[in-house]
Amino acid sequence: MNTEQAAPFQQQLITLRRQVLEQLAAQRGGTLGRADAAAEHFGHPEDSRAQVYTERDIEFALGEHETAHLAAIDAALERIQAGSYGECTDCGADIGTARLHAAPEAARCLGCQEKAEE
Repeated sequence: MNTEQAAPFQQQLITLRRQVLEQLAAQRGGTLGRADAAAEHFGHPEDSRAQVYTERDIEFALGEHETAHLAAIDAALERIQAGSYGECTDCGADIGTARLHAAPEAARCLGCQEKAEE
């Protein structure tokens, strides 16, 4: 895929990156420090210990998911710069444009993605 064809995907990826960064900032308390945000989220004495642990685990899992998503977005932006965007990183085949519109950070074609998920 040439640079001109990749331009709309690059814009979509930049917007998506900004949204993920905003979500991460909101999860981490926005302008609050990380320790203050944690105390605010988990410092309610009326909550049971199990509830606090469950909420903490969910927040950590969401944060990890968004961090991985951000890494995938950054990798896709790097592939655009390198001129390899739209090529499967496993087999080298073209990734369908419908897939890229749905998931512009996709690094694999559907076949390779299915194999990777197994």
